[in-house]
Amino acid sequence: MVDGLSNIGSGYGTSSLTNGTAMGKEDFLKLMLAQLQNQDPMSPMEGTEFASQLAQFTSLEQLINLNDSMDTSINANYFLSQSINNTLAATLIGKEVKLSGSSFQHNGQENTTLGYNLSTMASSVTVKIYNESGQLVKTIENAPKNSGDNKLIWDFSDNDGNSVPQGRYTFKVEPKDADNNLMSFSTYVLGKIDGVKFTENGTMLVVNGAQYNLSDIMEIYNSDDEG
Repeated sequence: MVDGLSNIGSGYGTSSLTNGTAMGKEDFLKLMLAQLQNQDPMSPMEGTEFASQLAQFTSLEQLINLNDSMDTSINANYFLSQSINNTLAATLIGKEVKLSGSSFQHNGQENTTLGYNLSTMASSVTVKIYNESGQLVKTIENAPKNSGDNKLIWDFSDNDGNSVPQGRYTFKVEPKDADNNLMSFSTYVLGKIDGVKFTENGTMLVVNGAQYNLSDIMEIYNSDDEG
């Protein structure tokens, strides 16, 4: 006799069969029918117990249908969101943008604008720029130290005054207070959006030849609005 169905069914879709797969509504129904066929004639299933198991089966079916409906809705919302992002991203081409991070690309332009934000005014600020191999190529002493946003322009020359090769670079900021302690800060890069790429990882913005996620955007403005 197949017994203990009410305990197995109480977990609905989260219960497991002997092969380790999740129990679906068809498995649940087969198990309930098997219990009816193999019940002891001298001790038939009580009507209330059978009604309880039917109620469990109905609840299981409703939960599965609800789950399928939610999956469909989630997928539809995802594709709608992607379509909206792609459409909006295309309208950003030509806009000036502020992007969080400290990495940028040198693709032959004359200079690039680097930025950082200080919570309070610093006593001194040093900016160090590294190539993609991690080698220090430029040290800028006496960089802007005001509270809030600070910007500086690098002309892609190294410490010896020579032009650095094209490639990817990273800058680090070392702001210090009056006691020579390092202060908290955040960095960003500035540039113009040259294009948009639609990749399997999502929509990417192309700024000075480098790709950035939409989530990296901190601010968008027209060239005339850049302060």
